[in-house]
Amino acid sequence: MQLLISTTSMTPIYEQIVDQIRALIKEGRLKAGEPLDSVRSLARTCRISALTVKKAYDVLEREGLVVTVQGKGSFVAQISPNIVAEELNRQVEEQFAQAIARARRLGLTREEILELVVMLLEDTSADSGDAPEGTEGAS
Repeated sequence: MQLLISTTSMTPIYEQIVDQIRALIKEGRLKAGEPLDSVRSLARTCRISALTVKKAYDVLEREGLVVTVQGKGSFVAQISPNIVAEELNRQVEEQFAQAIARARRLGLTREEILELVVMLLEDTSADSGDAPEGTEGAS
């Protein structure tokens, strides 16, 4: 398992580990039942404290993404595709909320924010060939 750890990032190292393993699981690159690197092995590979890796694995276990078996190690948990989709939606919602809050702090109105979102949707739709919902045939 290859993880990229940045010691200069403002994000704590354990959160970097959590975020990357979470992404690997959600993208299907780590499958249910697959073992994670041992705490010591990952700590050695990333040149970080074993306690930091343990903290990351504990967070993933609390989130239900990882199961730890005493003496055997940590494994990717069985996860319903609905749970994965819900989590991805929650993350997108959270990012939208942060972006909207920032736009409000910068003085953008509701209409300006909506206009920006529509413009961005049109830009990304042009790239993928899809028209944003409700804009088919509009010019």
